[in-house]
Amino acid sequence: MKRYLIFLATLFITYTANAQDALKGTVVELGSNSKISTVFIHDINSKKVSLADEKGRFEINTATGHTIVFDSPGYVSDTLFVADMRPVKVELKPMGTVLNEVNITSTRVATFDPRAEYPEVYEKSKVYVFSPSTWFSGEAKRARRLKKYFDSEERERYVDKYYTATYVGSLVPLKGEELRTFMAMYRPSYAYVKSNTGPSLAVYVNDSYKKYKALPADKRVLPTLNNGQ
Repeated sequence: MKRYLIFLATLFITYTANAQDALKGTVVELGSNSKISTVFIHDINSKKVSLADEKGRFEINTATGHTIVFDSPGYVSDTLFVADMRPVKVELKPMGTVLNEVNITSTRVATFDPRAEYPEVYEKSKVYVFSPSTWFSGEAKRARRLKKYFDSEERERYVDKYYTATYVGSLVPLKGEELRTFMAMYRPSYAYVKSNTGPSLAVYVNDSYKKYKALPADKRVLPTLNNGQ
């Protein structure tokens, strides 16, 4: 009986410790409180990663004293120091409201090599015909979501490498907020930039500028970000 009680106590302690390792919360847009679904959550101490769901909710295994980074396309990254495991509400600021002209894409151009940093994500995302667990397991599904995010982020950073404020600003007579708006409205696709750099990209920018100038003034604005309520 004594051994049985010790076993139960050990099991309870283990379960409680594991439960406490999960930090949960919600990510919203600062100001509007709209939920943000495409958010990459990264524990820089343990290297563990996660993604917010379609309602902005997230869960990541971490520990007190660790630092969590939240990244999402179109938003400024935010950092959270884990003081305890109580649920948190993370507010991300839209990137267009804070970036200056010469720094419009620098937050994304930094070296990004997810295959080297997170090889386990690519391994767990694979589907093996004779292994049903790779089809439906929660871990496999999360890995596939992460891989999809990584692939998208790599493509966006490739575009950022060539489609910079300095480059576009050298081709069109726009500055500041107007330049940022123009670049966002006519941002080329990854497929286009992959096949068209140098003179071809310059032609694209100049043609886009002609379309931009032909728009009424009230149409030269970005749509409001809305990721759901």
